[in-house]
Formats: sequence, structure tokens, C-alpha cells
Amino acid sequence: MVNKKYLLLASLSSLLATQPVFAQEGEMQTAKWSGRDMTYRGQSYDVLDSSYVPGFRMKQHRKFMNHQYAFPAKPRNMWEVGVGLGLYNVSGDVPTLFPWNAKGGALGFHAHVRKSWGYVFSTRLQYNYGVAKGLEWGEARNYRYNTAWAQYPGYAPQFPAGSGYPASKPVFYNYRMEAHQLNLDLIASLNNIRFHKAKSGVSLYAFLGLGALAYNTRVDALNSANQEYDFATIVGSTPQIHENRKDIRDKLQAAMDGTYETDAENERDRRRPSIFKNKTLQFAPSVGVGAQFRLSKRINLSLEDRITMPWDDDLLDGQRWSEQTPGSPVQTNQNDGINYLSLGINFNLGNKRKNVEPLYWLNPLDHAYNELSYPRHMILPDPILPDADGDGITDQFDKCPGTPAGVAVDSHGCPLDTDGDGVPDDRDKQLITPTECQPVDADGVGKCPCPDGCGQAVSSCGNIMAGSITFDNNASKIRPTSQAQLATLAAQMQANPTCKVVITGAGNGSKIQQQRSWDRVNAVIEYMSEKHGIDRNRFIFQYGQAGDANGVMYRSAMPGEEGPANVAPPFPNLRRN
Repeated sequence: MVNKKYLLLASLSSLLATQPVFAQEGEMQTAKWSGRDMTYRGQSYDVLDSSYVPGFRMKQHRKFMNHQYAFPAKPRNMWEVGVGLGLYNVSGDVPTLFPWNAKGGALGFHAHVRKSWGYVFSTRLQYNYGVAKGLEWGEARNYRYNTAWAQYPGYAPQFPAGSGYPASKPVFYNYRMEAHQLNLDLIASLNNIRFHKAKSGVSLYAFLGLGALAYNTRVDALNSANQEYDFATIVGSTPQIHENRKDIRDKLQAAMDGTYETDAENERDRRRPSIFKNKTLQFAPSVGVGAQFRLSKRINLSLEDRITMPWDDDLLDGQRWSEQTPGSPVQTNQNDGINYLSLGINFNLGNKRKNVEPLYWLNPLDHAYNELSYPRHMILPDPILPDADGDGITDQFDKCPGTPAGVAVDSHGCPLDTDGDGVPDDRDKQLITPTECQPVDADGVGKCPCPDGCGQAVSSCGNIMAGSITFDNNASKIRPTSQAQLATLAAQMQANPTCKVVITGAGNGSKIQQQRSWDRVNAVIEYMSEKHGIDRNRFIFQYGQAGDANGVMYRSAMPGEEGPANVAPPFPNLRRN
């Protein structure tokens, strides 16, 4: 039968497991959003990263990425393996001897492997080994049906004719039970789906297990000389009601040799000689609760209580007869159980570049909440930014508001001055004035002899307006607002099919800046070629010029101005893909 004291111990373990603990906040993550590196808190892994998606779910992932399906594919997740130690005791007819008692037992060991199949359910294969010991503090005299004691002449009870009472020689029930247990558990996680917190540092769970139990129970009935104990001399003749239970058990343990040489009563038809040295084999379902405490993505501690209920077996402790005096012993018909309260350490195994933590550690609402707060995947309308003077630079960043229509501007919204002579291009009659010919006059003409025609219109492609676009820091992706500018440029080039356009990238302060300047010029030319069908040979590729390192300028080529449409990257190893 199940001892109330041990049920209380199991309940206390469950209560401790459900106490609130300090929850770890989600780790800081970095991801691309609108071309910028953005740091945000909470998400356990990048849902958009296909490296976490197994091959048979890639179809769903592609549909999700193409906005054809709303739900992301389930990622691969790590396996968990663990080991642990604990208190292993039988809840039956004979009280348990715990490790803190002299010659105590009740110790167990376990090892397991666990796999999560979803955010709630996982399965676990666990092996338990345990040794349980017990010793009754009260004497027994009605043991004639218990073969472990009745087989010895010194104990064999003699019943006086017609009295109905057993002989007066007492025994004290005891046992040592060794067990091997294999369980397949279905585990349900109870608290990883959270609505108001990214994740928790503790995982609560309950489980139902099916398994097998192979055990053997033995009794210490003989002393070191292989003779029956005289328990009356051990505990004394004083009525036991006047003695402390602990004192009685201490006397018994001090006098008994602890060899457990005698087989306890057992179900012979359930013995399996070839399995674990003639142990009894039983079907053993179990239930339990537990809590895991996360130390890192790889390691956690667990506190768990398992109650095993072997099928129709009241002999785990070697005793199934109740003591009734006077009268005959009566079978209790109450099955014994096993309680295993354990502390374990668990490890998550798997390549972290391809596997996330076991899913019972992740909150499936992570992606939804992060997407609402920091949208990276959802379809959003293009932002409408005010640009009062229509120069392509939003008012927030325009340092020269009110620029006349048609005047080419730089990345700050100020009139473009290609040669840096202080005269804007729209009034500069000598567009490219060499440095040695400066300073210049009010028309932008330098002090060197003016070439023929330099004081007249300089470009036969004046319908193509100059301009500039800006990129986010260290990025080469074209902004939506810049795409509108390039669409206008494409229309002007299509209307002037003989004109070429110079694409000039700034940034020459370092190797990275030079390569990034090349990346951005190349991105603009490829965009114009692929998106708008403009022949790449109509562009002149220039990079690494002085100016704003995040800007790319464009203008119509001067008559006779030539240059390559393709240039090799200066530092390919620094190139952004």
C-alpha cells in the first residue's frame, strides 16, 4: 500500500517545482531590418534563417518567405541527455530506511535521452536503477503465510490447539529491494507558451510513462552464523509502546548483519531466470511532475518526482499480509508503489548553427510578438517622407530646403558642385575645373585658359537631371525612396537613348570604405539594368571619390566623356553579398 508519508513527500516536491522563480529575459539578437542592423530582445532564433529548417520542411519555409503561407516552418531542435541521483523508496507495508539511517538505502540513479516533437509534447527514454530498504519498528507474530520467515524452524509459528493465537516469538519485517526500470515517457510542458514574457528560466512539466520493472526483494532473516535472530533479546522485553520508534530501529540495525540472504515472498510465475539474475519482471506504468532550471542554452538542472505503480504487485517490500491478532492473517490487496525523487543535470546536444534549443524551452509566440514590434517579414506600405522642394532628399535630412526645381543636389540636399569650386553645377559654366585652375570666377570658370565652348552649355543631355542617393551605414541595399529616384532617372535615360550617365560613389578613407563605395555603385548599375532594362554600357563606373561615404551621385556624362561600365572590386574579400 502507498505510505501517506511518502505521498506527502511527493506532494511537497511538486509544490516546490511550481513555485515562481526568476525568469531569464531573452538574449539580445541582431538582424537586418530595412537594410539596417537592428538589435532587439527576446527572440530565441531567427525564424527567417533557412539553416534551421530541415529539408522536408523547406517547401513550407519558401512559401512563408514568399508570403504565400502565414506560418513559419518548425525548426530542427537539439536532443537532451541527462543523468541524476535521488531517493528511491517503496511505498508499501514496511517503512523505508532512508540514507540518513544507519545501514540505510533508498538510493537511485537514472540516465535518459529526450526529444521534443513540438512546443508542448516530447518523449523520453529513461533507465532507472534503485536500491530500496525497509525495516518495521513494530514486531510481527502472525507470519505463518510469509514464506521468507515461516521456512525457518526457529521462526515457524506454532499455534496452540483451539487458541486462535500465534506463537509468542516475534519477528521484525525488513527487506532490500534492487530494481532496474525502463520507461518510455510522454512529457507535456506546462509553461513555455507565454503571453507577457519572452521566455522563462524554468520549465515545468508533467509526464505519463509506460515501462517494465525487473526487481528482486530479499530479507535479512539470519545472522552471520546462519541462525535465526532472537529479536526478543535485541529489543528487550519492555512493551514497545513505551519506546521510541527510532530507538527500536537503531537497536535492530545495530544487531542485524544486513546481508539479506533470504528470498522474500514472490510471485514465482513472474520470475524470469534469464533476465537480471532471476528477478521478477513487471509491467510498470508511472506518472510524475518536474521542473528544469536553465543554466545556459546547453545545460539545465532538473528536480523531478516519479511515482511507479507496478501492475498487480504487493510484494515489492516482500510483505503482503496484514497482522490481525487474534485470527488469521489477511492479504491486504493493496499494491505497492515506488517513489523516485531525483536531482539531475541535462545537456542539449546538436549543432547550434542548425538546431535550436529543445522546443519546450522556446516560446512559439516569439516570432509573432517580435514581428509586431520589429517587423522584418510582414508586408508594409512604402513610407511616405515629406520632400517639399522635390529634390529627392527628405525634409528631415535636407540641409538646403527650397532648392529650385531641376537643380541637382548632393546627399544633403544642397546644389551639386562636382568640381568643388564653390559654384553650383546649375550655374557653373566650367563644370570640371582642375584644382590648379582654381579659384574661379562667378561663372565657375578658372584662371587657366578656357577651352573652346566652356562658357556655354556643357551637356547635350541636359534633360537628364543630376542627383544623389544615400545608403544606410555599411549597407549596399537601395532604399525604397531611392528606388523612386532611380525610376525617374531611368525614364529620362529612356527618353535620351544616346546619353550616358556617370555613377560616382564616395568613400576612400579605408579599404572597407573603398569596397563599400564599389558595392553601392555596382548595386545602382545592376538595379537600373535588371529593373528598368537600361543597357549597362550606358553607365560610367566611378568609385572611391571624396565626399559623403554613404552617398552615390549620378549625372549625365559630358560630351566625349568615357569610362568603363564594369570595374573589378578593389578588395573582393571585403565585398558584401
